[in-house]
Amino acid sequence: MKILQIDKYHYIKGGAETVFFNTIDLLEEKGHTAIPFCLKSTKNRPSIYEKYFVDYPELSESSVLTKIKKTPAFFYNKESARKLEQLILQEKPDIAHIHLLFNGISVSILPVLQKYKIPIVMTAHDHRLICPAYAFTNGKQELCEICKESKQYWRCITNKCSKGNLTNSILLSLDCYFREYFYPPIKLIDQFIFVSKFSQNKHFEANPIYAEKSTHLYNFTPIVQDGNSTKENYILYFGRISEEKGISTLIKAMKSFPHIHLKIAGTGPLLQKLSADKTDNISFLGFKEGQELKELISKARFVVVPSECYENNPLTIIEAMTLSTPIIGSNIGGIPELIQSNITGYLFSPGSIEELTKVIDHAINLEPSKYQQMVKATKEYAFLNFSKEAHYTRLMNIYKSTIENYN
Repeated sequence: MKILQIDKYHYIKGGAETVFFNTIDLLEEKGHTAIPFCLKSTKNRPSIYEKYFVDYPELSESSVLTKIKKTPAFFYNKESARKLEQLILQEKPDIAHIHLLFNGISVSILPVLQKYKIPIVMTAHDHRLICPAYAFTNGKQELCEICKESKQYWRCITNKCSKGNLTNSILLSLDCYFREYFYPPIKLIDQFIFVSKFSQNKHFEANPIYAEKSTHLYNFTPIVQDGNSTKENYILYFGRISEEKGISTLIKAMKSFPHIHLKIAGTGPLLQKLSADKTDNISFLGFKEGQELKELISKARFVVVPSECYENNPLTIIEAMTLSTPIIGSNIGGIPELIQSNITGYLFSPGSIEELTKVIDHAINLEPSKYQQMVKATKEYAFLNFSKEAHYTRLMNIYKSTIENYN
């Protein structure tokens, strides 16, 4: 089978790109042809298909003049449509799988795919289909679902929902209106894949039509457990160091445990401030990846995911559980559906220092036998839900059913 894999970036920008590349590797490993279609960038990984990639800048990193000049293509990129048509005529793919579409490639490719009768599957890695700023938060980083409930996308402008940036908020709001009235994805895309039941339900609430053309499939990781790593006396946070991730709450809770080490791997806007105020039991390790990160995760007693925003399907949890490390996670978004309380980890109310302190205290004082049971249960749960073999079987069923229903 020939499968178009469409994403804005052809390098690791975030979780969506990790899934994008993991999916390509998995499909090729199983003998399929995975064809990437992305934007051009000096950061890109090499590809034999890069001549078809679209020349469109990262607007957030561009000059004011470039932003003005490229704004029309932000909504409808004619070059994307032209380049994709060339690629289709050359490769004749069986199906298209979209990961990230907006802010670059644009909805212009959807009519092209329809023209050549190519079924379209889209993974909703975030909430951009029903929330202009994609995270259900306003400019004050408060949870907000106004646009989902009323389609009042102009609220994104008045609330500066794009991280407090008025210009970006205007663009995102106008893009939602443009899609809604001219190229609605809900009508042009054949099947949506939601990576959490939480996200799936939010979309159902926004528009019942999603229930008729969607399925649920957790992300996966190709990480393989090397064996039973010896656990060490620390808990780990890894990921972006920013306010919505709840890292400040975690650090405040850790002040009650001077004998337990908290290791923090990652970078972000709060790094300098938090590292200046840290206590002796907290270490900031900077950005980690590959084998070094894998060892950090597998040796940790627990990985903490203290997010205070609507997480979708965090790869941090999937990677940690695959490496047999139980999770302490906030009870918000898609996090609680990944954690079996008291079996593979623990939950606490997001933003509650008191609850998190109690949970950490209970977790680190578990009897050794009970902790080993939790480690075993975590590994088994990950194998059943996040392995690449299980993911491949379900993904191919989605592809095949979408093609059959299209024809």
